[in-house]
Amino acid sequence: MTLPDRDLIARFLEMLAAEQGVAKNTLSAYQSDLQSASGLVQGKLAIAGPDALIDLARHWRELANSSVARKASVLRRFSAFLQEEGFRTDNPSAALPKPAQMRPLPKILDTDEVGMLFAAIEARLAQPDPFPGDYRLSALIELLYGSGLRATELVAMPRNAVVADKPFIIVKGKGDKERLVPISNRARQAVSVWQAFVPEKSRFLFPSRANHISRIRLFQIIKDLATQSGLDPVKVSPHVLRHAFATHLLAGGANLRALQSMLGHADIATTQIYTHVDSSKLVELVNRRHPLAKRTLTRRTSGSNRQA
Repeated sequence: MTLPDRDLIARFLEMLAAEQGVAKNTLSAYQSDLQSASGLVQGKLAIAGPDALIDLARHWRELANSSVARKASVLRRFSAFLQEEGFRTDNPSAALPKPAQMRPLPKILDTDEVGMLFAAIEARLAQPDPFPGDYRLSALIELLYGSGLRATELVAMPRNAVVADKPFIIVKGKGDKERLVPISNRARQAVSVWQAFVPEKSRFLFPSRANHISRIRLFQIIKDLATQSGLDPVKVSPHVLRHAFATHLLAGGANLRALQSMLGHADIATTQIYTHVDSSKLVELVNRRHPLAKRTLTRRTSGSNRQA
């Protein structure tokens, strides 16, 4: 007897969490997509055939290609799960659409624009009696741009995550997976100064009254800094600083695999979006870093040709 959609969806999400470490936010999005699809086929998603899936996809006609691709991808994974677990003998997901989509390049700031942000922070710290919030701001921006942290990783960072004599921090990212992230001397110094203002009983490096500062509050802080720096606040966000970290490192010759590790990407294809570096930079790297760059091409004279 086939279980109801809601029970099978729950089992599918439990499998993703337990076996693949899928993040809570992603699981929530998957649950929403699957429950919505189940409703559109009157609660018979688990037994839906190709024709039913084609009818289902018609409800997505007004959506962007990226949204259709996401919904179809979730249904494909769900169908494969049902087949693998023996809840059905076939997999009808080939009937789902595969919309063509271009992955947008990430928004970034150039080095001059990042310099404007730091100049604004330095101006605030140069005042006779800076506010504690100015030191917090310095630590936040140094960690965002200096280590490429996600907003959620940054706001929830433990109070003692940064140690003065250790060049790495342990970050818990998506799916509760831990990774080592290098931290610059500048960032360690900025955090050290800010830690003096953090109550010793606080669990978090950036506390609020009840917990830690929220992602929304972090966005507000970044937008305010952008305005003060003379930049368009629409152009600046925590994620944009993470993109800037990745792009500027890659432009400086960083290894793509190393960058993948630092960013916490499960798939290197995600990291490859940062390869939109100026072609001149890439040519320079090849000419300067490739092992053959230091070898001189030996030309043969006409007299050295071998006789046939």
